[in-house]
Amino acid sequence: MGRGRVLVAMSGGVDSSVVANLLVEQGYDCLGATMRLASNEDDRPGERTCCSTDDVADARQACWDAGIRHYTFDYTNQFSREVIDPFVAGYEVGLTPNPCVACNRHLKFGALLDRALELGCDYLATGHYARVTHDTRGYHLLKGVDAAKDQSYFLFGLTQQRLAHVMFPLGGLHKASEVRDLAERMGLSSAHKKDSEGICFVPGGDHLRFIEARTGRAARPGDVLDAQGNVIGTHAGALRYTLGQRKGLGVACAHPVYVVGIDTTANTVTLGEQEQLLSSELVAGDWNWVAGQVPAAPLRAAAKVRYHQPDQPCLVTPLADGRVRVEFETPQRAITPGQAVVVYEGDECLGGGTILAQDVSA
Repeated sequence: MGRGRVLVAMSGGVDSSVVANLLVEQGYDCLGATMRLASNEDDRPGERTCCSTDDVADARQACWDAGIRHYTFDYTNQFSREVIDPFVAGYEVGLTPNPCVACNRHLKFGALLDRALELGCDYLATGHYARVTHDTRGYHLLKGVDAAKDQSYFLFGLTQQRLAHVMFPLGGLHKASEVRDLAERMGLSSAHKKDSEGICFVPGGDHLRFIEARTGRAARPGDVLDAQGNVIGTHAGALRYTLGQRKGLGVACAHPVYVVGIDTTANTVTLGEQEQLLSSELVAGDWNWVAGQVPAAPLRAAAKVRYHQPDQPCLVTPLADGRVRVEFETPQRAITPGQAVVVYEGDECLGGGTILAQDVSA
């Protein structure tokens, strides 16, 4: 007797291909599905992306090799509305959005999970490096055991209802030493396929060019200022810069300077010293507590304000309006509005949200 029906999210890469084969070996009744999210082929001919025609073909072949059916679902309109439009709008007001967080929340574990349940599946399985456990207190989202590949940072938007129907079969494995070896043993053509990198819908990683094409508006040149507000140069578009940026500033200085401020209304970029990037706290909105309950009091935890950052000790305080304040024991560099802050207790992801503002008086 089978162990349940699973829809496997197939990207065409090694991770999802191994997931499909593992679950078939374990006796699950599997279906494979690839999401069509954006039309990239005309933008990047020959470049491999998570949404390319080549990857859809690879996903279909992986399903064929695993002996399961493959579906392609078109979510281009929803992806445009839920991921691309907020990405563009965020940059236009000086934020640095994280589209992977939005995609996971609204598409992978939103629309695709809903489709899985409509198809009579018990679970949606993906190749994410994270873990889900369950006890009398509910479902828990944990880091993947492979610290270099852990993707729990992007999954803080998962709720108890969603976690009940999610599987991460690779969460207990290391990619380089175990998943690649499994792919070899399984004879998968994707065993040595490179991981996708960058933002899947941005051609060549040039977000400014993408935004200009999307909006039909060319970036306006403006002033580059020093910390005292003096004009020290010009820029070709404020959207080109991010907080903490050091290279490509277009201004010659006697010592290293960094982007410490971006004002898209005034169309200025401010440069300053490394110390000006340090912040002791932040406030975040659009917050999700994975447990489904807001803590009754401030709690000691650890947080990340970027994906590869080590956990940073902090005090997390829920605010009356639903936002959350995070106060760090050690000032953090270049806390960036629009990015995600994710809170942990050991290996467990407690929740996260979008950075709104930070105290710059470290």
